[in-house]
Amino acid sequence: MELKDKKITIEDLKLDKKRLRNSFKFAGIGILRAYAGEQNLKIHTVIAILVIIAGFILNITYLEWLVCLILIGLVLMAEFFNTAIEYVVDLASPDIHPLAKAAKDTASAGVLMMAIISAIIGLIIFIPHIVEFLGV
Repeated sequence: MELKDKKITIEDLKLDKKRLRNSFKFAGIGILRAYAGEQNLKIHTVIAILVIIAGFILNITYLEWLVCLILIGLVLMAEFFNTAIEYVVDLASPDIHPLAKAAKDTASAGVLMMAIISAIIGLIIFIPHIVEFLGV
């Protein structure tokens, strides 16, 4: 029977609590493993915390908060994806290989581009607030 022919019942809609709990557990383990091994993830997290503190001090608008939080999420997400790609490449190609290096470099470039774009948008948001705060 194909999936499209299967009738969905109420039982199909119930959550498997153990499976859900394990999903969060494994995600937490992934977060801890990434933070333990990735220096750039720690740097991006510190910058994110500084942005949040600056947002409170400079009283940025609701829309500016949304933009900052989305960008923080995107940069951190890019870092996590980059880390996952590095793990998979290391598993698939334990020896040094030009394509393995290219895959890792390209994934890192994606994080860098997201970080640069986020920094530019952050400057656009924060510079007027800093100027006003300093009374310049």
